[in-house]
Amino acid sequence: MALQIGDRAPEIRAGGFQLSKLRGKRVVVFFFPKSDTPGCTKEACEFRDEVKKFTKQNAVIAGISPDREEAQEKFIGKYSLPFALVPDTGHAIAEAYGVWKEKSMYGRKYMGIERTTFVIDAQGKIAKIFPKVKPEGHAAQVLEALASSAD
Repeated sequence: MALQIGDRAPEIRAGGFQLSKLRGKRVVVFFFPKSDTPGCTKEACEFRDEVKKFTKQNAVIAGISPDREEAQEKFIGKYSLPFALVPDTGHAIAEAYGVWKEKSMYGRKYMGIERTTFVIDAQGKIAKIFPKVKPEGHAAQVLEALASSAD
C-alpha cells in the first residue's frame, strides 16, 4: 500500500544518515534515479542553491538514489552539495517509500526510482508527497509547500 499524508515515515538508516535522529526538524527526502545525470544534477543543484531558505524553514534536505556511496560522494564534491546523499544500492528504502517502480525506455522495461519527494514533519510523519517530479523548478515548489504549512 502506498504511503499517504499523515503516515509515519519509514526509517531511513544508511550511509551515516538516520531519519529518526532528525525529529524536531522537517526533512525533505528526494528520491532520484542516478547521480551526475542531467535531470538529477538539475534537481540537486536547485536544492543546493536554495539550501539557506530550507534552513530558515527548519528543514533538512536528503537525497536518496541506488548509487553506491562512492558515486554519491563524487556527485557531492563535483557540485558542492551541502546535504546528505543516502546510498540505497539494494533499493530497500525506495521500496519502503513506494518509489521503486517498473519503468520503460525505448520499449525496454526495467526497475528504477520514480523521481519523488517527501516532506516529513517534525514528528516524523509525511506532510507532503510530490510524485513524478520534474526537476526544473522543483526546489521552489517544495519551499512553497514548507512555507504554507506551519510545523
